[in-house]
Amino acid sequence: MTAQNPKILPSPNAEDWSGEMGQKWLRNLTRFEGMIELIGDSLLERAAFRSGENVLDIGFGGGSSTLAIARAVAPSGSAIGVDISPDLTEAAVQRAQDAGISNAHFICADAATVKLEDAPYDRLLSRFGSMFFDEPVAAFSNLHGLLCQGGRIDLSVWGPPRENLWMMEMMGVVKSHVEIPKAIPRAPGPFAFEDLEYLKEVLTAAGFSNVDVKSYEGLQPFGGPGAEPKEAVDFALASMAAGRLLKEEGDEVLRKASEDLNSLFEKHYVRSKGVMMKAKAWLVSASA
Repeated sequence: MTAQNPKILPSPNAEDWSGEMGQKWLRNLTRFEGMIELIGDSLLERAAFRSGENVLDIGFGGGSSTLAIARAVAPSGSAIGVDISPDLTEAAVQRAQDAGISNAHFICADAATVKLEDAPYDRLLSRFGSMFFDEPVAAFSNLHGLLCQGGRIDLSVWGPPRENLWMMEMMGVVKSHVEIPKAIPRAPGPFAFEDLEYLKEVLTAAGFSNVDVKSYEGLQPFGGPGAEPKEAVDFALASMAAGRLLKEEGDEVLRKASEDLNSLFEKHYVRSKGVMMKAKAWLVSASA
């Protein structure tokens, strides 16, 4: 162990996503979106949007989910994306313009408190954008108020870390170089809703009912489809909070950790597919 004092692994909160984390996502947009594409496709298939529906997309990231919704609900429906990052919002607007999609609109705002003049909406979707609320019951209560009575919410959230080897094995390498305290259960962050009972409690307290969950399990390409081990290392260091911690320990620690990460990713590398690592997510739906 090279570090003497525990390091706090930051959980992205609203302030982070409006600044540094949003910028990191934008810089690594293709890799991020490619990494979660299969899960996102499964979420959209489960949601089964129909022409004419007006849909709210929370935490749209690069905007690909909002654009997919817009295509599904065209020509008379609309997709409204809400994200707290001004950088991602600007990029998504440009993306829609470039694609010639006129029924997708993007708003830079905090979904936990946003009030929208066009509400209520028929449907709501969030692809890994709902796990970072500081006060989840209050945030989901606000989202509930943006839906029509009986409107449906569809979410994808990460399952337990131990079943997401893309995270656990990577963090195992990081912990051999930097001391990191145990994660706090239910704290805002990627795995805030790993406990389904907790998620159901939050949704029920916020006014939702008929909570239904489907498990998604499969291999996902860490660093994006086709990424080679070295590219996956660069992605981890550039886009994950763990990368920042390693860099803070100095060049030698960073070099050794990079070598170990490369060795890990080589074990999972499949030519032409990428660094394929196990992932598990919950696909959750509920009624307003």
